[in-house]
Amino acid sequence: MAAKDDLGRLGEELAARHLRAAGMEVVARNWRCRHGEIDLVVRDGPVVAIVEVKTRSGLGFGHPLEAITVAKLRRLRRLAGLWSAEHGHPRSRMRLDAVSVIAPRDAPARIEHIAGIG
Repeated sequence: MAAKDDLGRLGEELAARHLRAAGMEVVARNWRCRHGEIDLVVRDGPVVAIVEVKTRSGLGFGHPLEAITVAKLRRLRRLAGLWSAEHGHPRSRMRLDAVSVIAPRDAPARIEHIAGIG
């Protein structure tokens, strides 16, 4: 397994812990269909949030959230609808969230959660 994959898994785990600590319930992780993947699905009270997690070891290639493009948001919206239909939540209030994780090897990770990115 590549170091990049390990870093991504670490970021998703740290993001899930962070969201749980904030009182959210993790409903699904790494949900996949033929159109793509959702990193995390969480319930935040009455709202279901589709969460994109971006992890980097530093800022040398920019902030992790810079990797969430308009095309990525469009794909996430589509995936949110597919997940909702498959899991019987067609009328749930939904939103798209992002979590950035900056996880340097020699320092504690910094985690930022942005609710309602698009």
